[in-house]
Amino acid sequence: MLPVKRTLLPAVSRFFDDDWDTLFDWTSRHFSNTDTTLPSVNVKEEDDAFTVEMAAPGMKKEDFQIELKDNILTIKSELKEEKEDTKASYNRREFSYRSFHRAFNLNNQVVDDAKIKASYRDGILSIVIPKKEEAKPKAPKVITIS
Repeated sequence: MLPVKRTLLPAVSRFFDDDWDTLFDWTSRHFSNTDTTLPSVNVKEEDDAFTVEMAAPGMKKEDFQIELKDNILTIKSELKEEKEDTKASYNRREFSYRSFHRAFNLNNQVVDDAKIKASYRDGILSIVIPKKEEAKPKAPKVITIS
């Protein structure tokens, strides 16, 4: 019997089908170790600033704590709710607790941390982190030939 020649294509196909699922747990990417939901975050880079957008519907701006320490931007929230319903025949008490903590490492040579601004509107927390002038892209310089 002649040896069977294998091609690269089936190996690549198996790599994408099998191995990626073991490298990343795609099913729990929005959950913490305690199975609580973490808000989704978008980070956009523009010419003059970075913008961090966090989806956090149903919250108020007072529910967030944002701080910058040692080039680490930290966004925290902690909500505690208690409800008690007392009737003649029963007593029902419900409580819930939600918290999250997200941290981002900032490069202090790129960002101007004195001008960071945050706002909360329509369920989106937005943090604008301006770049320092020297970190902003510059237009190409045209050099004339003499």
